[in-house]
Parts: sequence; structure tokens; C-alpha cells
Amino acid sequence: MKKIEPLYEGKAKKIWKTTDPNLLIAEFKDSLTAFDAQKKSSAKGKGALNCKISAYLFELLEKHGIKTHFVECISDNEMVIKKAQMIMIEVVVRNIATGSLTKRLGIPDGTVLPFALVEFYYKNDDLHDPLINDEHALILELVEHESELEELKRLGREINVVLKSFFDKAGLNLVDFKVEFGKDSEGNIILADEISPDSCRFWDKESGRKMDKDLFRHDLGDVKVAYAEVLQRIQKVIS
Repeated sequence: MKKIEPLYEGKAKKIWKTTDPNLLIAEFKDSLTAFDAQKKSSAKGKGALNCKISAYLFELLEKHGIKTHFVECISDNEMVIKKAQMIMIEVVVRNIATGSLTKRLGIPDGTVLPFALVEFYYKNDDLHDPLINDEHALILELVEHESELEELKRLGREINVVLKSFFDKAGLNLVDFKVEFGKDSEGNIILADEISPDSCRFWDKESGRKMDKDLFRHDLGDVKVAYAEVLQRIQKVIS
């Protein structure tokens, strides 16, 4: 299997067509963006860290019965993935209030929520990925049936249960995370995109130190050092 041509390039990844019509290659980039790409930078090696972290977490979730698009890593910053028709909804799961949730609802930063909050955002750069409800998703025809929205919520919560427990063992609080889904060749909804410190918030359980892209967003420290530590903690728990 070989790369043929680029299919899509986003802020953090480039997706390539391959000689296998059912498989693609995701190339993780070193770029860093925040605030709708108004803030930009790069960190050499960040892409490789996110690729490895995502691979470990996809494998973990597969073991818990959650289907993903992950096939295998073929280099430090490239993984083979199953081709999927992406659902243009970002599913955000929150365990602790911070970021936009505190701004929108006035919940004090750091408040532990009484249950995992699942939110939908319309994946549309031109509209700045707005928060939407179920009715918006149906009006926009982002899904075919209301039952698919319930499936996205169920999967988001199941992923949260697995990851929250796993990162607790790694000494990290899983504050919140964003996941994306697609439909495989048989129409099944599968987890896609990535799971990394770019798409999750991790706080050290002892110190409260941020170990995710908020370091870049708010100029709080070295992103690559934090991502490398997250990877090391994951490897330690798995081993």
C-alpha cells in the first residue's frame, strides 16, 4: 500500500489516498493552532507524539468494544486508517467546568460536574464550529436519524468512562475532550480523527498543572514537554 495523493489537509493532520480504496493514511503535523487558527505556531515532533498517543488510545478503546478507524502506525507521525464518511459534528464530553463552558454558563472554573456533559458542535470553520442542539443537527441534516444523535451521545459517554478511568491511573484528571465520528463502508458509526492533548484537557491530579494545548493557547509552558510526559504516563500504565 502506498500514498497516491492528498485528500484533505486540516489544522493538525493531512489525509492521503492510498492504493487501497478502503484505507487512508493520516499524517500528523507539527503545527499548533488556537482560537480559530488566529494563533499559530509549530513544535517539532508534536505530530509524532500525537500520533503515538492516539494509537495507544484507539487500541485501548478497541479492547473495550468501541470501534475506531485505526489500523496501524507506519511511521512516527503516520497511521493507516479505515476510510469513513465523516459526520460533521464535534462531540465534546466534559467532566470538569473550564473554558467556554465557564464563559457561557458562569460555572466556576474547576467545578466537578455532577455527571458527564455531552455537547454537540457543528464542524464548520466558516461558522467557527458553533454549539448546536439535536434539532439543529437534524435541520442541518448532519445525521440521517435522531437515533444517530443518541448513538453519538452514548459513544461519547462510553469513551469517557474508559478514558477517565485510564487517565486516573496515569495521575491525570480528564477534564474534557472532543471526539469525531464517521460511518464505515457498512454504515456503522466508528470513532475517527484523533485523541490527543490537542483534543483533550488533562490536569495533573496532584498539582493541577495543565498538560494539553491550553499551554499553547494561554502561553503557559512548553507543549512538547507536556505531550511527551502524557505519552510516558500512558506507556507506564499500559506496561
